Amino acid sequence: MPNPFVHVELNTTDVDKAKKFYGQLFDWKLEDVAMGPGGPPGLLASEGRYTMIKPGTGTGGGMLKQPVPGAPSFWLAYVAVEDVAASTQKAKSLGAKIMLDVTEVPGAGWMSIIIDPTGAALGLWKPKAV
Repeated sequence: MPNPFVHVELNTTDVDKAKKFYGQLFDWKLEDVAMGPGGPPGLLASEGRYTMIKPGTGTGGGMLKQPVPGAPSFWLAYVAVEDVAASTQKAKSLGAKIMLDVTEVPGAGWMSIIIDPTGAALGLWKPKAV
């Protein structure tokens, strides 16, 4: 299985400001969806929305409120893998730190977030079979 980049996500300190900026900068369709209890750890119920980024062509993504208190805004890329748990453990054996272990996103799939040996974050993603 090839491992393409499949999703790019903005963890931002100000979702409304980011939506306004990127909505004016690019011709993206931005669509808010409710995020249930399976959302990122630390996300408050009042902030339980996720903004889907639909660029029309190419890899899509999303925006959400930065779940880590005090952390800056940043973009996170996700790579498709056949088995999130196995890939997460392989990354760990190669020197990665696990920022978020395997987590189910209800109705969508499974993810983890690793920090590579150079300090860069990367998401691993396996969609649910349709």
